[in-house]
Amino acid sequence: MGMSVTISAASAQDAEQILKLQYLCYQNEAELYGDYTIEPLTQTLDDLRAELAEGHGLVARLGDEVVASVRGSIDATGTARIAKLIVHPRMRRHGLGGRLLDAIETHFTGQPAAQRFQLFTGHRSEGDLRLYRSRGYAPVSTEQAGPRLRLVTLEKKAAKEAAAAGSYVASA
Repeated sequence: MGMSVTISAASAQDAEQILKLQYLCYQNEAELYGDYTIEPLTQTLDDLRAELAEGHGLVARLGDEVVASVRGSIDATGTARIAKLIVHPRMRRHGLGGRLLDAIETHFTGQPAAQRFQLFTGHRSEGDLRLYRSRGYAPVSTEQAGPRLRLVTLEKKAAKEAAAAGSYVASA
């Protein structure tokens, strides 16, 4: 690709680009499960801004364009819940999703309360499941979320040494 992708904290100014990218990225999931009412496709801009304000988000930029994003928050039990890892279709298969996942984990590992990471995906989302398993996540539960969708929750322990890992700068 030649250009560098930079990963940095998301801001409220990024919300509109993130929402447009989210809508694009979740079309495949909606088609896979036959459900175009999934939350990522119905989330409002105000809801997204609130989510960013309450938790932590990262964006990956290629120049000025947001090409990937991930969000998360940590609860009182020390569980860092990671959500909505999205990568623009033209940027997939270059390791960007894995780098974003590593970066958000590093952020939460720096939080003294982070004991574990947790995320979920649909049972038919093989690419997502493959990525999460390759990063040490293991299934801990399954929940029926619709007539054709089972959500698989995956989890792994937080590795405190990850806090010393690299910066948010990555190349694609």
